[in-house]
Amino acid sequence: MKEYGFGVDVGGTTIKIGFFGTDGKLLDRWEVPTNREQNGANILPDIAKAIDNKLAQEGISRGQVQGIGIGVPGPVTGDGTVHGCVNLGWGIVNVQKQLGDLTGLPVKAGNDANVAALGEMWQGGAKGSRDVIMVTLGTGVGGGIISDGKVVTGHGGAGGEIGHITVRNDETEACNCGRYGCLEQYTSATGIVRLAKRKLAKSSEPTGLRAFSELTAKDIFDEAKKGDEVAAGLVDELGGILGAALSNMACVVNPEVIVIGGGVSAAGTILIEAIQKHFIENAFHACRGTRFALARLGNDAGMYGCMQMVMEL
Repeated sequence: MKEYGFGVDVGGTTIKIGFFGTDGKLLDRWEVPTNREQNGANILPDIAKAIDNKLAQEGISRGQVQGIGIGVPGPVTGDGTVHGCVNLGWGIVNVQKQLGDLTGLPVKAGNDANVAALGEMWQGGAKGSRDVIMVTLGTGVGGGIISDGKVVTGHGGAGGEIGHITVRNDETEACNCGRYGCLEQYTSATGIVRLAKRKLAKSSEPTGLRAFSELTAKDIFDEAKKGDEVAAGLVDELGGILGAALSNMACVVNPEVIVIGGGVSAAGTILIEAIQKHFIENAFHACRGTRFALARLGNDAGMYGCMQMVMEL
């Protein structure tokens, strides 16, 4: 094992780069803008330049670097090829080969949600476990599945896309993916607000939620913590939908721990308890002991997961 490595988490707005020791210690982190002009043609060269600059700054040779791990917002096949990243403007791009050619270093690429799950397994909420489901509740719903320490990517790299499990058959509004009734439509930050607006439109129950001109997921959880019955009911509804979906997944992969991350996870214990309650109600008896945990690494989870991939090179 060499001394250093890089974890690169590519987002639609910024690219987060972590400089690590192979002992798992984060030595430095910084960000560069994601240049999406010309269909993202400059993204990988910008990353290569940032890494070259860091090596020069630290006086480190390529021979001391184990490699680069990179997470991208799209399906990634085993050879490091991305089959479309809408947020980056990419079509089909072999990220591993192109970044490897640009840097002269070994590269391992993965889906951003999957590498975040690896990060939480390695140094976060699932540390010490090798069978993990991670759910990221943000603007959308992402996920990563780890079985015996390995990410489940599937044939086309779409393994772990749990946000697009169908949980309702009566939905009339389309999901961003074009389908109807996806998990993401109810348990994302925007999803729980959609549930709230529907409930408020149909009900005259008194609730503090009506006081917000631009209602957010945080407002709903905050009001639920204060004892607002309508808000508490919405949190329970979210927990019911997500808990049932995860109980079905548990029958397939039997995780030791399910990690909840993303912006919505800032709600904390009230969210975990709502999900776990309904998970236990619905789970196969052999899966009811699955542990739930909040993610610990926040926005750095992807960088840590990318570095964990480097450790496997």
